[in-house]
Amino acid sequence: MSDMPLTAYKVLTAEQMATLETEESFAGAPVDLADGYIHLSTAEQLTETVDKHFAGQSDLHVAAVDLGSFGAGLKWEESRGGQLFPHLYGGPLLLETVIAYGPLERDADGTVKLPVAG
Repeated sequence: MSDMPLTAYKVLTAEQMATLETEESFAGAPVDLADGYIHLSTAEQLTETVDKHFAGQSDLHVAAVDLGSFGAGLKWEESRGGQLFPHLYGGPLLLETVIAYGPLERDADGTVKLPVAG
């Protein structure tokens, strides 16, 4: 699995982003809490995730997460169309594992832009 990306992305509502900033941790969205893990997406999966699960929503944010900081809590599991998605088990998403975040923006072709650190 060494070819797996080291960074994944979490889409957050403005309220969820504020929680992550102020409490320095985020227990998960309702779907995460229901499923028992925090759903993350790779860069390649991010736009489809937003289009499928956040259609019509505004004021969204994207957090880039350092997957190297999760150890055994991170599992790659098959989901949509057989793709492997990174899932975080056993705890909240901590602000200290977030390497960049910002408002969700799209390129001209509709692709979700990745947040840039700094």
